[in-house]
Amino acid sequence: MESGEVVRRRKRKLRKKRSDAVHTPEHVESALMVFVKGYLDWLAVTGRTEQTVRSRLVALERFVRWCAERSLSRPQELTRSVLEAYQRYLYLYRKQDGKPLTIRTQQTMLTPLRGWCRWLSREQHVQYNAAAELVLPRAPKLLPKVVLSVVQVERLMDQPDVGGLTGARDRAILEVLYSTGMRRMELIGLTISDIDLSGGTVMIRQGKGRRDRYIPLGERACYWVEWYCDRIRPSHAVRADEWTLFLTDYGEPFGKGRLSDLVKRYMERAGIREGACHVLRHACATHMLENGADIRFIQALLGHADLSSTQIYTQVAIGKLKEIHAATHPAKLERDALSLLVAIEAEADGDAE
Repeated sequence: MESGEVVRRRKRKLRKKRSDAVHTPEHVESALMVFVKGYLDWLAVTGRTEQTVRSRLVALERFVRWCAERSLSRPQELTRSVLEAYQRYLYLYRKQDGKPLTIRTQQTMLTPLRGWCRWLSREQHVQYNAAAELVLPRAPKLLPKVVLSVVQVERLMDQPDVGGLTGARDRAILEVLYSTGMRRMELIGLTISDIDLSGGTVMIRQGKGRRDRYIPLGERACYWVEWYCDRIRPSHAVRADEWTLFLTDYGEPFGKGRLSDLVKRYMERAGIREGACHVLRHACATHMLENGADIRFIQALLGHADLSSTQIYTQVAIGKLKEIHAATHPAKLERDALSLLVAIEAEADGDAE
């Protein structure tokens, strides 16, 4: 158990973090932010997640700042040409390292803008939806950059020092990510009641698209989660009413960045240079497919609404596909039959000689 001074230090840092100014729409001085706030309120009322509302805020604040630099402050001034000019701005924008924004980042910035314009039109703040014909950039469906082998995954699992408080927690996190293939935000949102260790299952509530799903949790992952809950988590919990499963050293839920940094740190120790949480999601799907799992099971496990999202893993697991193709494709069967006929014919020729 940790000393009282360590716990008090955690509590002080947690209180300080909560007292920091919250980044709200009012921090951007523009009349357009009144309409942004109205849109965000509507999103919340209609059941969008807090994460969705926050991401829309970030994207729309950026657009409003761009508008303010060009003296645009009324919804009526947001014409199609203005929106297309902003789209060009994002396309030409360069980060501090000189690199452009990725197509996916541009999509992330433009999609909320299109939704906001649709809301402005529906609420009759403007006469027409200026974004109705705005064509968003199309991101290519790329294969995962990093696909870990089973050996690499096992080497990764060996990195945390499970004799310490944080090491055992971190091992449990890595095991859950690999066992379930869940997304980073889904792991962050897990509560104690979502895990059924005796049944070996986990409930993911309000996953992507606000869909719940009930999925298996492997035996080894259950072992480490139970170890963490029994021996580690009580010393991390600052508040008695904190039900989040995985807590930081300061007794608070993980943020996206902190969790990614944690996983990335262990990957670097294991000699894996790229990727973080999502790499374990890729590994889970690919390894199960290679071992014969049906792609529809993997679809359900990963929480993909569309099977096409899961099919990318069939391209990664090409070795297994080649085996299946070679064993089952009619052309291969015909070739084997032809080989048999040739062999029989050769035997007959040999006998004749």
